[in-house]
Amino acid sequence: MGPILEAEATDLADEPNTVFCKNPVAWLRQKNLSEDFWIFFTVAFFFDFGFSVYVFLFNLYLLDFHFNERAIGLIGGAMTIGSVAGTLPAGFLACKFGIRPILTVCLITAPILGAARVLAMWEPAQIALAFLAGLSMCLWGVCFLPALAGLTTEKNRASAFSLIFSVSIGTSTLGGVICGYLPRWLRMAGFSLQPWEVKRLILLSSCGIAAAGLFAVLRLRFPPQEVAPAGENLTRGQGLRAFWRIDPFLLRFLPTMALWTAVLASFTPFANVYLSRELHVPMLQIGLVFSVAQVIQFAVGLLTPVLFQKLGIVNGIVATQLLTAFTLACLAGTQRPQLAIALYLGFSAMQWMSAPGLYNLLMSRVAAGERSTAAAMTMFCNAILGSAATAGAGILFTAFGYPRVLAGIGAFAAFAAILFRLLVGSADRQASMQR
Repeated sequence: MGPILEAEATDLADEPNTVFCKNPVAWLRQKNLSEDFWIFFTVAFFFDFGFSVYVFLFNLYLLDFHFNERAIGLIGGAMTIGSVAGTLPAGFLACKFGIRPILTVCLITAPILGAARVLAMWEPAQIALAFLAGLSMCLWGVCFLPALAGLTTEKNRASAFSLIFSVSIGTSTLGGVICGYLPRWLRMAGFSLQPWEVKRLILLSSCGIAAAGLFAVLRLRFPPQEVAPAGENLTRGQGLRAFWRIDPFLLRFLPTMALWTAVLASFTPFANVYLSRELHVPMLQIGLVFSVAQVIQFAVGLLTPVLFQKLGIVNGIVATQLLTAFTLACLAGTQRPQLAIALYLGFSAMQWMSAPGLYNLLMSRVAAGERSTAAAMTMFCNAILGSAATAGAGILFTAFGYPRVLAGIGAFAAFAAILFRLLVGSADRQASMQR
């Protein structure tokens, strides 16, 4: 980029809010995102869109074939176990062979297994296929963060993370709209299909949409440090030792990230139950609330670079975490449905704003060759503690009711924010001084 363009980019960066609102195209151009980033963006768009539709609809499809809650729970549990079991091996493979081969395997196997789950409608097959699907889907989670970090620079990484996280929410919203209105559209077009046939058509199509990202993956080119991972020329034993060598920053980041995941996992899965049973909000209104929440998350996700530019990335994360704690504490103290809905929307916005910052910080503070390891370890710790938190919260909500438990979760969220500031903030300052 020439001197004149550099000066223009600097001027644009000084007023990110104004530039984005007046001219989003100019805002994107001044971020200087590479062609390969946009190729990966295309991959993420197809993958997120396809599987957001799939996840939204699949359990409803199982109900059409008379699977009960017990069977659905076993199938979901098998997928979670598969994801947890595959996370660390996936990280090791990404370190050894590079990110693109693992992404390619994911884009081939995940849609195939998804389609097989739609067609094999008996319980043992569903459980086995769900486990394999969990193994396959964890490849995406392990590769997503290091791929995005490797295709961006320190200057534009925050914007890239917020953009791609926001678009994932947008695709989920679009997928929900399509699932809701496609049966009506098909009837208007003269097609007479059973409800399960419509769902099967949508699910198989969503697998095809996710698989379309494979063509973009094959065009991806990563920087040299990503193409030649750290374990490439090592023996198997040396590669394993390199994989398990933990960056000192991770020793501070992983516990605080896992605690924050536990906070979110303690309430998010129960939000619809809370609105329905505790506050008696009608189901139609709950659906509208969740749609509005996704739109808000999309909007605030695009504003996260502004927040982190003004406050700094660590202070910005802590601010969103403390505001999340505040909304949880306020939820504990209200029985008014309209106020609770407003507070829930605030909770959704604040907890979503923290996510791009947390993952941006992680990928920026570890070496390029260790990003797959860091992503795998983060996913593993989050899955273990998040699952335990969800199970524990369900027991506590049943025993003590929502107000007391929500107050406790709010206090725990504030504790997690303070701990993050103490542990990660000090490590971040030390890293900045060394740079």
